[in-house]
Amino acid sequence: MNGNYKEIFTDFKLTKKLDEKRFEEVMVDVFRSMIRKRYGTDEHFDVFIDEQGRIEIWQNKLVVPDGEVTDPDQEISYSDALQYMSDVSIDDYVPIPVDFKDFGRRAIQAARHALKSRISEIEKEEIRRIYSNKIGHLIQGEVHQILRNEYLVIDDETGHELVLPKNEVIKRETFHKGDWVKAVVKKIIEKNNTPYVILSRTSEKFLERLLEQEVPEIEDGVISIKKVVRIPGERAKVAVESYDDRIDPVGACVGMKGSRIHGIVRELQNENIDIINYTTNDALFIQRALTPAKVSHIEIDPEERKAKVYLKGDQVSLAIGRGGSNIRLASMLTDYIIDVYRELEDEIEQDYDLKEFADVIDEEIIERLEAIGLDTARSVLEADRSLLIRQTGLAPDIVDRVVEVLKEELEEEE
Repeated sequence: MNGNYKEIFTDFKLTKKLDEKRFEEVMVDVFRSMIRKRYGTDEHFDVFIDEQGRIEIWQNKLVVPDGEVTDPDQEISYSDALQYMSDVSIDDYVPIPVDFKDFGRRAIQAARHALKSRISEIEKEEIRRIYSNKIGHLIQGEVHQILRNEYLVIDDETGHELVLPKNEVIKRETFHKGDWVKAVVKKIIEKNNTPYVILSRTSEKFLERLLEQEVPEIEDGVISIKKVVRIPGERAKVAVESYDDRIDPVGACVGMKGSRIHGIVRELQNENIDIINYTTNDALFIQRALTPAKVSHIEIDPEERKAKVYLKGDQVSLAIGRGGSNIRLASMLTDYIIDVYRELEDEIEQDYDLKEFADVIDEEIIERLEAIGLDTARSVLEADRSLLIRQTGLAPDIVDRVVEVLKEELEEEE
């Protein structure tokens, strides 16, 4: 009978993902509670769990003279004590093994239910503790059950069951039992005092974590992801910045012949990803955000966060994108309300990339101008002279000469 009762508890332990030491602490606490219910106190009891998981309970009974036992649950006569310990005296305590039969089947089953409840609470707290620190982190797991509105995924690292709602997966994306899936931890929700860890593949954080995984320069902190916006499964835009002038952040993220970005695109069901060089120059940032469209002219209102963008006729559809996706993402990325206008050729002055003047302007000067967001001829001509001198570090006479050259070149082009 004792062996069977022990198996009830030791077998239970094998089904739980719980630290061995923590499990034994809970087990001892449950048994002490059972002892208190049976004897009224656990003061003179010892509970042991050996390496094989066997449970032993010992009661330390007070040795009293023969014939003077008044409480058999707490005391033992001297002659009976000699059966357990040869060297014993009156008023000593003798350890006596407790038979599980003394508790009865109901008490053992009640203890089992108490243990199950305690361990369930510990596991809930463990889930809260682990995953509250993993919000926004990438996990990989195996789909082990498919329900009507969600997939249940077993975390490969912890073994815990996580929830991937079907509205958090990319359109047209389906998984089958046994499939491996990547996602980010989005949040923890509580239902009936039970924590549920919610995963997502549509979150901006998911794309951000995939980039960190594929681009070592991001993980090393050389390149920073400034912002990510997505229409899951369709299009995404990522603004990146390099803290090392020698490293091109866009090129590093894309990789040689697209080697780094291609794997991410496949993971996201061929989502079109635009990597954009971040700049604090709002006009230039909007221009880059509208990639692949080429902008002719921009008028911005920084206070209202509005921008009027003028483009050639063949660029308007590119700027808007299929279903308005490109302009919507550009607005989300730049935090500007962007209105697109088809330019009138006779009203909008022609502009040229600074690199086109490399034959008459030193390359280093062009790089300094581009570094402060001025990468077209008219953007330089419209800039304040003192600002050009201060932000580029160029001498006043050099700035004046550059402006003069650009004016002459534009006049000739026109």
